[in-house]
Amino acid sequence: MKIASFEKDGKASYGVVTDDGVIDMGSRMGDQYPALIDVLRADAMDKVRSAAEGQSADFSLDDVALESPIPFPEKILCIGVNYGDRNAEYKDGSDAPKYPSLFMRTPGSLVGHGANILRPPESEQLDYEAEIVIVIGKAGRRIAKENFKDHIAGISIMNEGTIRDWLRHAKFNVTQGKNFVASGSIGPWMVTADEFDGFDNLRVQSRVNGETRQDDTTQNMIFDFEYLLNYLSTFYELKPGDVIATGTPVGAGTHMDPQTWLVPGDVLEIEVSGVGVLRNTIADEG
Repeated sequence: MKIASFEKDGKASYGVVTDDGVIDMGSRMGDQYPALIDVLRADAMDKVRSAAEGQSADFSLDDVALESPIPFPEKILCIGVNYGDRNAEYKDGSDAPKYPSLFMRTPGSLVGHGANILRPPESEQLDYEAEIVIVIGKAGRRIAKENFKDHIAGISIMNEGTIRDWLRHAKFNVTQGKNFVASGSIGPWMVTADEFDGFDNLRVQSRVNGETRQDDTTQNMIFDFEYLLNYLSTFYELKPGDVIATGTPVGAGTHMDPQTWLVPGDVLEIEVSGVGVLRNTIADEG
């Protein structure tokens, strides 16, 4: 089941996405579950599925503004350097990482499908990073690797956009370059975990103006989904609605020769098998 958060005529809602559009579940179930995160917290996805059966789409996708599947999660966790060739891409002679690199993003740094990604006036080095996203459905601490699937509500897509020359303003962190307003995107929806026959061969691609830049599968991940949930839940309590961006393959603009940045008018598409395509256009901020 595809389920999206959206805005229609200034009102936020969520719904089941079909071939004909979106079934507005917020209007049907809003008294109990006002937002998709409330559905996850109540473990009520089966109720949403049942309530949507036999219903016709209320809106076409062109008539709504798609938002982040979970507009305001408690945590947006991002994993760095997580594909087999990424460490070598840095050309620093370092060994493969023993543990995942980790940083966090704020909700305001990400826009939904179809919205403009903004290049800030402070830098021209706006880069793309295609990532597969895990949405947590069941809370957990110290999640056993053999139980990791029980905690995944679904899969989505992120452009984990980066302002490259702001990554190292301080000695140790990357937070500044990862959190410019509207510098990345997420969506267009979440596909529930039951739609996937495992997560070990999902394909992720990025395209800029139709040109493929990144193309890899989760088979090439250094730290797979089960490792990530086990590792992250050692120190975090993972909660329903938490978002985990699982890393990007080789091919980002910063590693091209010459380096190639996104510019206004560029169309960025990120595709994940079994989920769909996240599409955004680049514009200058303000």
